[in-house]
This record gives sequence, structure tokens and C-alpha cells, in this order.
Amino acid sequence: MKVREKFIILSILIIISIIVISQFWQPVLWFFVVIIPFILMGVFDILQTKHTIRRNFPVLGRFRYVLESVRPEIMQYFVETDTQGRPLNRIFRSLIYQRAKKENDTTPFGTQMNVYRSGYEWMDHSMYAKNSPKEIGEFPRLVIGGVDCKQPYSSSLLNISAMSFGSLSKNAVMALNKGAKGGNFAHNTGEGGLSPYHLKYGGDLIWQIGTGYFGCRDEQGNFSDESFKEGATKEQVRMIEIKLSQGAKPGHGGILPASKNTVEISKIRHIKPHVDVHSPPAHSAFSNPIEFMHFIKKLRDLSEGKPVGFKLCVGKKQEFIDICKAMLSTGIKPDFITVDGGEGGTGAAPVEFSNSMGMPLREGLVFVYDTLVGFGLKKEIKVIAAGKIITGFHMARAIALGADACNSARAMMLAIGCIQALQCNNNTCPVGVATQNKSLIKGLDIEDKAIRTTNYQEGTIHSFLELVAASGLDSPHDIKRKHINKRIGMYNVAKYEDIYPYVKEGCLLNDNTIPDDYKRYFNLKEKVV
Repeated sequence: MKVREKFIILSILIIISIIVISQFWQPVLWFFVVIIPFILMGVFDILQTKHTIRRNFPVLGRFRYVLESVRPEIMQYFVETDTQGRPLNRIFRSLIYQRAKKENDTTPFGTQMNVYRSGYEWMDHSMYAKNSPKEIGEFPRLVIGGVDCKQPYSSSLLNISAMSFGSLSKNAVMALNKGAKGGNFAHNTGEGGLSPYHLKYGGDLIWQIGTGYFGCRDEQGNFSDESFKEGATKEQVRMIEIKLSQGAKPGHGGILPASKNTVEISKIRHIKPHVDVHSPPAHSAFSNPIEFMHFIKKLRDLSEGKPVGFKLCVGKKQEFIDICKAMLSTGIKPDFITVDGGEGGTGAAPVEFSNSMGMPLREGLVFVYDTLVGFGLKKEIKVIAAGKIITGFHMARAIALGADACNSARAMMLAIGCIQALQCNNNTCPVGVATQNKSLIKGLDIEDKAIRTTNYQEGTIHSFLELVAASGLDSPHDIKRKHINKRIGMYNVAKYEDIYPYVKEGCLLNDNTIPDDYKRYFNLKEKVV
């Protein structure tokens, strides 16, 4: 006999039994208050056709979905070890929380890492370590702006990576921006446009322009010079970043679910409310590297000479080489390039794109840096790394590979209260960070979380500088690939400079000096120049 048939028979017997007993003891009728809802659920389960397990196992089958719904919480709190959690493990999450709250961020009893596993990395320290800076005023800065830039920007070495208002709540945006103001570092707006919440507290902004041109588009969705100039000339906007691609979903474009697309957000983005919004996968303002360079010049001119750069996750290497050739051909160069890795975060992305599209940060960063050096362009262009930058060591590793500065998104989210609930795409973020649900947003206190943002950034910069000092180096930019070691087997260790050999300055300008790894790209038919 099948379970559903047993359920029907058992339900009938229970109902008959209660009715019979009620003839002698009427209070038994109160059992109907508990029993009837379960019977009705069972009947509904049997009649519905969407879920086979509920149809075959009425009522009982529902527990499968209950357990599945709490699986992430069970894994995070009871199953995973401190080193196993994904995307960020518990060690890193705890470190962020501790620094944000200015609590003890030291660890007892030694490392939990298996230092003999393949992939383990470490820095070389020196017998002649330097004294590390103790005051925020001593933290080094990075000047971004080439020869054509009239308003260069003095940047921190760690800034808030791109996250849009819409993906994040207004309270989250305000907390991040106020924290950036307090710590004197920059806040990237993401591609969702300039909102009043980005501007309220006066923190430095990097205005990101994506393929949807949100906040600077006309009614047809094309780039609008007038709208862009209005936003770009605002005092808080310090730099402009053109988003070519994002690490978590390169070649796909952004996604804003209809549940998050409120009337307020639609006005900021210049779109229709309450509909799913998908940014185009490519820009309509340019279609080749030459046009791209002229677009960069246009934005620099419209913004009255502010630094203009672009963000990309490296895909086809030939295309970036073509961009470098276009820089030489036109004489137009970006002021900075942000390299995002395939491990980068997002509010929503197709699984195939998030898992299987785009070059990871380390390989992408090395390629961009080496290519700029090979074309003799690096001295004029700053490189920024984004993609799971959490600790001071992550900063040191990125700078060793060629970055001048770093951006972090998920760590900043955790600093303002994110608990990695993995509900960013459902508008149900329980801590009010990645949602537009007003009842959830209210729980996020702007003043408290702003201080935590500042604390985390300062603590991580200080930790990074301590690593630099322990290595016996005078400056963060003295870190080279030779200072980072990576285990590639039980008995084999390699320096990063062996894994990722440097290229010679200008080697890509002469056919006779092109490295073997690059020759294939120079034998391909060129697209533009």
C-alpha cells in the first residue's frame, strides 16, 4: 500500500475516532484544531501535481523542503570547518567582524592552514624588519591620473569595490559612503548610477558607467553626454570607471530583479520600475578599441579632466592587446585599469557564468600588468585589483603581481553586517544589506556600520603595512613577485617570479623581442589598428 493511501485511511480513522470519542468526552473535539490543518495539507499534497515527493508522501514530503531551506544555515553553523566555508571561510569572516568592531583580531595556537598542501602561499620575512606605521596619517597614498588628467586623485591603497544602489539597500550604501568619508578612501558606485545615498555624506566616489548607462542614458538607453556631465562634475565624484565586464558574470551584463527595481531606483537609473532589468552584455557607445579610446577621452573632457579608467575581467587576451595597440595608435590612455577576477562577487549571476567564465584574478592581473609593461604603457596607467581581497596578505599578493591598489566588496559588506546568508538575489537579505525590503533595511544602523567600515579598512591597511615592514621593505610598491612563495607539491616550492616571469619593458613593440607566450596573438589577424 502506498504512503498516500495509508495517509487517507489514517486520516479517515482519526476523524471517525474523534467523532466517536466526542460522544462521551466533548473536549476531544479540540484535537480537530491540530489535526484538520494537517489533513487538509495532505489532501492538497495528493491533489497537486508540481512536486512528486509531496504527492507520494503527503505532509511528510514537506519536511524535505524545510530541511533544504535551512541547509545553508546548518552548513555554516554546524558542519563546515573554519577553513572550508565558501565563498569566504569562517576564518576570514571572523577576521572582518573583529576588525570592524575593533575587537581582538589575533589568533591562538598557530595556523589552521595545512602548510604542506599544494597551493599554500606565504611571504618572505627579513631579519632586518622595518618599523611599521602606527597612525592613519602615515598610510601611503596613490596618485591616479596621467598626463591628460587635470584633476588627479590621491587614492587609498584599499577602497570599496563596485556595488550598486539597488543591489544594496540605501542604508548599506550610506553606511559604506560615510565609512569611506571617515577613513578617507573611495567608494565605487557600481553600475546602478549616482543615488542621493552615495552623495549624502560626501565620501569620495568612483562613478562606474556600465553597459546600461544607468544615470547617464537617454530614453532609448543610449549614452547621454548631458546626463553624464551633470553627474561627473559633482564634487564627490573623483574618478570615472567604464565597466567592460565583471568577474562574476563577464560578458553577461548586470541583473536587477523586478522585486528590487522600485520607483526610486528606476528614477535614479532612468528606467521603468517593477521590471527585471538586464544590462546589455556590451557597450553601444563604441564597438572597437579605437572608438573605445575616443570614448575615454570624451568622458575625461565631459568630467572636466577627472581620471577615467575601465574595469574588466580578462577574457580573450587578443582583445586586451588590441586595446593597448589602440592606446599607442591614438595617443589616448586610461588613467587606471581595474582587473576583476572570475572569483569576484555579485548580487545575482547565472551559475555557469559565475563558475565557468572569466579569468581568475591572479592570472588576469599578471597578464594585464605584463602587457602594459611590454607595450611601455605601465608607467602612465595605474592598475587596481579586485576579487576576494580580504586580508593584508591578499593585498600584498595582488601588489606583488602588478597591482598598485586594491578594491574589496564582500569584505566591506561583512563589515556592515552581512552574514553570508546567500540571499542577495532574492530581496530577503536578513540583515538589510542586499535588499529593498523596508522592514529589513530598518535594522541596519548607518552610524554604527559606518564606523565599522572605517575600522575594517584601516585595520586591513595596517596589517598590510606590517607585512611590508616584516619583509624589510620601505614601501608597499617594493613588493615583487620574488617575495611570494607558493607550494606546488609536497616537495616543491616556487617563487611567483618563476611561476609568472616578468617581461621586459617595451618587448611587445619589436617583433624580435616578443615573448613566446605572446607570439600567437601577434600572428592573429588584427581587428582594429
